[in-house]
Amino acid sequence: MSTERYFEDFAMGQVIAHRRGHTVTEVDNAWLSLLSMNTAQTHFNRDSLADYFDGSFRELPLSAPVALAIAIGLSSEDMSEHALAEVGCTAIRTQSPIVAGDTLMVTSEVIALADGPDDGSGRLTYRLSATVRGTQVLSAERTVLLKRRSAHEARDRAHAAEDAAAILRLLTPPPSA
Repeated sequence: MSTERYFEDFAMGQVIAHRRGHTVTEVDNAWLSLLSMNTAQTHFNRDSLADYFDGSFRELPLSAPVALAIAIGLSSEDMSEHALAEVGCTAIRTQSPIVAGDTLMVTSEVIALADGPDDGSGRLTYRLSATVRGTQVLSAERTVLLKRRSAHEARDRAHAAEDAAAILRLLTPPPSA
């Protein structure tokens, strides 16, 4: 369910527990690791595990950039649905390995709010925390440039109404001859 949060809807220290989770699969790991040209075989080659950290991993560990992408995606509906631009992602930390079968859940905390480059935007910085069974496995700080409601809401609603009308036209059968 969309929360329709604009910049004005966030407050310092606000914590949001995102309702969706994602159960990691080996396909997530292999495809996204290979697609991003990650050549570390431990993310897609089981035979390589015997030599990786003296065989301490029994399962293929999820690539950290893939874990970050999933965590950002899980936070996006609540935190950046009205983003104008991605400003940056910093303080990325992995605290524990993630493997296929683990379900990531994400919580975000607003840590900075600032004016944007114009009256229609604001900068939101939040700390996201990904957990598996209640144990933190990844954290990062993400900054996005968000729309301000005062400058964008009317236009967004007009576009949504236009989109809905177009969909209805597509779904309505033509009159019988």
